[in-house]
Amino acid sequence: MSWLGKVIGGTIGFAMGGPIGAIAGAVFGHAFDRNEERLLQSGSGKRLSNVEESQFAFFIGAFSMLAKLAQADGRVTREEIESVERFMVYDLNLNVESRQIATNIFQAAMKSPGTFQEFTSQFYERFRFQPQLLDLMMDIMLRVSLSDGSFNEAEERLILDAKRIFHFSESQYHAIKSRYIDAVDKYYTILGSSRDDTDDEIKSKYRSLVKEYHPDKIASKGLPEEFIKLAEEKFREIQEAFDTIRQERNMK
Repeated sequence: MSWLGKVIGGTIGFAMGGPIGAIAGAVFGHAFDRNEERLLQSGSGKRLSNVEESQFAFFIGAFSMLAKLAQADGRVTREEIESVERFMVYDLNLNVESRQIATNIFQAAMKSPGTFQEFTSQFYERFRFQPQLLDLMMDIMLRVSLSDGSFNEAEERLILDAKRIFHFSESQYHAIKSRYIDAVDKYYTILGSSRDDTDDEIKSKYRSLVKEYHPDKIASKGLPEEFIKLAEEKFREIQEAFDTIRQERNMK
């Protein structure tokens, strides 16, 4: 059973503070917290595993941060809501129940006094040793924000705050952003390479990325199963970039 099924089924024992924890309490209720000691003593209480806890935090953090991005300019438009809904349906393939929970998280975060920077900082502290998950979260924010083809200035300021909080370099940020806007040498930036790199340097970077971003590997670090499709898409992008460059260069 996934983390989502366990929480819906009443599993207790997941404790997390900060703005993400506050959203968890608002969405899932505090009943399991109030009953935690009694249930654990009776032996009927179960705890989420470490991986499931990370999946829980990622899911809540992702939709909370998207909510704060949508509020960046002080109002949330129908177009912004629809872009998040499309992300749920077409990028994540969430079922009806999961979409409702994601929507509840999104709405709770919009009402939360927590700032985008506070959510982002807590997310970073949780996943600072899983850079693949930070990369995927930045990808999600850019994907949704650029779904209409452009940033508004307020969104871009918050995205750049996330870049700073995640300690992303300019090249890392550009590599992700280039997936969603026209950019020169897109395939090189996906691999973190340039046209000046040798064939061997490009091959080395490609092998390293394939190893780091294999969906099975990042899933084991706490990526929710609902987000696996995105990890698989990123993996295919890396392979496509390398294949394109290899053909262009006639690499052996």
